[in-house]
Amino acid sequence: MGSFSIWHWLIVLLVVVLVFGTKKLRNIGEDLGGAVKGFKEGMKGAEGDKQEQGGRVIDVDQDNKK
Repeated sequence: MGSFSIWHWLIVLLVVVLVFGTKKLRNIGEDLGGAVKGFKEGMKGAEGDKQEQGGRVIDVDQDNKK
């Protein structure tokens, strides 16, 4: 019950293509790929900012904890 054969997945793929169409699926794929690429670039930028500061974390609220 937990595993499907290749034929089940091919039928599901065929139904999805018939419902959405190949052009719409391609646009969704491009949008998703662009979002993932932007996220990765943003994460690299955040890591670069941290390294520029010497890798130290500065707690701004430390003075208020006394």
